Amino acid sequence: MRSTVEALEGNRVKVSVDIGAEEFEEKLDAAFRKLARQVRLPGFRPGKAPRRVMEARLGPQAARGEALSEAVPEYYARAVTHHDVDVISPPEIDITSGAESGPVSFDAVVEVRPVITITGYDQLKAEVPDPEPSEEDISQQIDQLRKQFGELTPITRPAIDGDQATIDIYGSYNGEEVEGLTVDDYAYEVGQGAVVPEIDEQLRGSKAGDILEFNASHPDPDEDGLLRFRILVKEVQETVLPDFDDEFAKEASEFDTVDELRADISDNIARAKRASARAALVGQVGEQLAGLVADDIPEPLVEAEVLNRLRSLQMGLGSQGIELQAYLDAIGQTPDELAESLRAPALQEAKADLALRAVAAAESIVATDEDIDLELAAMAAQVGQTAEELKSSVLAGEESRLKAVRLGAQISKAREWVLERVEITDPDGNPIQRSSLSPDGQSQLPPTTIESRDT
Repeated sequence: MRSTVEALEGNRVKVSVDIGAEEFEEKLDAAFRKLARQVRLPGFRPGKAPRRVMEARLGPQAARGEALSEAVPEYYARAVTHHDVDVISPPEIDITSGAESGPVSFDAVVEVRPVITITGYDQLKAEVPDPEPSEEDISQQIDQLRKQFGELTPITRPAIDGDQATIDIYGSYNGEEVEGLTVDDYAYEVGQGAVVPEIDEQLRGSKAGDILEFNASHPDPDEDGLLRFRILVKEVQETVLPDFDDEFAKEASEFDTVDELRADISDNIARAKRASARAALVGQVGEQLAGLVADDIPEPLVEAEVLNRLRSLQMGLGSQGIELQAYLDAIGQTPDELAESLRAPALQEAKADLALRAVAAAESIVATDEDIDLELAAMAAQVGQTAEELKSSVLAGEESRLKAVRLGAQISKAREWVLERVEITDPDGNPIQRSSLSPDGQSQLPPTTIESRDT
């Protein structure tokens, strides 16, 4: 096989392939063997008729079409891989010779991923939440834990937020009882904002024995009328929290002292806040990289990303035992409407991907064997395999698969290169050390990966 690639206008190339007559004979033999299994000839068992007999009975052209349909896609894929053509759409194939006999030649015109250049990627700025836990954060978490072990005690003072009121509630709309808003002995925490805000407004300052009657706006914006409520306050209780001491630490946790418990709470909050800050950083950098791309994005790239997001959504729903159609019914969308809602983020992701490829090219960023191993480890974690299992599978597969992994590692490395140069501040404008965004708050910001895509 011989092949060449010629650049055309509009992010397209022409891949020209020549297959010698002797080489194509192998495909013809295979096609005749396949045909022999399908056609019954007198005197021969299925699949046992020789090629010369098949040609004599059916004609030499009988299997050529089958051979071409098998060979052309295979040789096209080999040519694309050999020349490292980054195709993003199906090819338009034209068999220029050999349709009837002799050597085969064909041209494949295909759209390729555009190669772009961008500037300003080394001067990005990001604002993220403060990754360090504040005293207020820690105190709130401690109070939440104490609340779990709190005891309810009846009170005679007026109710305030945080108290629990036992109520009989009757709700009606246009003079008819609303089933979901009518219940007896309902335990309601004052200030929680459930149902409608008017309930909390009325319960604040109430006492046991009070009867509250009031109107409230309907939570459904399509309904114009008012809800009518009648509430009997039967009891008001406050939550008495236990002291935050060593005895509480032993009862509420695996720790023996409040100092150990407090340190653990602080560490947990810190990890959560650092993860939130990292996510904000990566998200903002992706948006800004996409904003640096002024080129038009080919539609196949956007469509591929939409499909990728749909697949991810369907897999996520499937893991929860939810069918996609049930999800669509719940959100009131059709499949086309869902796909359309994904176009804007898909376009942004496609732009960010092109931007990172541009960064890799501009900064001569290449993936080392170590980078590839890290990429394989991240991919393996996503699919529930060990890194060694996935690596063996990739190395044993087609060359294009290894190239895809190498490309994924290169793009991840380019993203890390950009992240290392972003100016990071908190909402007040205070600088944030990049190391403080790592899970332990000390090591370097961990590498981030993006999924390898088929197009």
